[in-house]
Amino acid sequence: MADGCPTTMSGNEHDWLALKPQEPSPSQCCGGGCKPCIYDVYEKELAQWERAKAKQDKSLLMEKKEQGNNSELNPDTFTAFSISSVEQLTEDTYQYRFELPGNSSLCLSLGQHIVLRGAVNGLEVQRAYTPISPGNAEGYFEVLIKHGELLMLASGTGLAPMLPILQSITDDEEDETFVTLVCCFPTFDKIYLKPLLQDLARYWNIRIFYVLSQETSLEKLPWSYQENTYTGRLNEGLMKTIINSCRRRPFVLICGSSAFNEDMSRYLKAAGIEEDSCFVF
Repeated sequence: MADGCPTTMSGNEHDWLALKPQEPSPSQCCGGGCKPCIYDVYEKELAQWERAKAKQDKSLLMEKKEQGNNSELNPDTFTAFSISSVEQLTEDTYQYRFELPGNSSLCLSLGQHIVLRGAVNGLEVQRAYTPISPGNAEGYFEVLIKHGELLMLASGTGLAPMLPILQSITDDEEDETFVTLVCCFPTFDKIYLKPLLQDLARYWNIRIFYVLSQETSLEKLPWSYQENTYTGRLNEGLMKTIINSCRRRPFVLICGSSAFNEDMSRYLKAAGIEEDSCFVF
């Protein structure tokens, strides 16, 4: 091809790229030595995709779906099970019951765990759990999953006390607290610690929104910020939108100027968040 000529990709190539497994991010691995690790699964699926692509045979990709319907546990593959019930035991602890086909049982030895995999905030996440149901329970197994939720409201340098809390959550493999951080700045250029915030936002249980009071358009912002940025001020309406997007009523941390803290407390009360569910730095 002559220099300067644009390259094009065939429709078939686009189809194959759409089927290619996506490499996990470091935040998706729990670091607990799971077998299989999410990276092991990725490598196996990538090799399967490469074989299918080389032979131009998409039916070869169906093998993993057939394995997923196998009723017996296999340490090298994931098996799909249906959730039959979810019982809330405490404010942040839930008991999940999964169906097993027929009267089968997990038959785990004492102390053995299983690895559960699912999608959270668009990311594939896996965690190890020890079932709480009897080892010989027939037709089901149960696990306890704990979910806390924090909403952090920070204005300017009020972001500083939030960061150690965020990092303590991401550093603890056992901590499954969901966090929504709302950062309020005048303009995009005034946002500090952008690389750190972007790294934190890659964790499956962390999401970050930006509210820019002096910006009027998102078009000039980098595309990676446009989806999670609002222009104008953090007002009562936006506060209700953010709270309604939380999985459950969060505990709220607030840090900013006196006027900011007062406004946030008022907006939270209007949204149904009581004073004993808030902490102002």
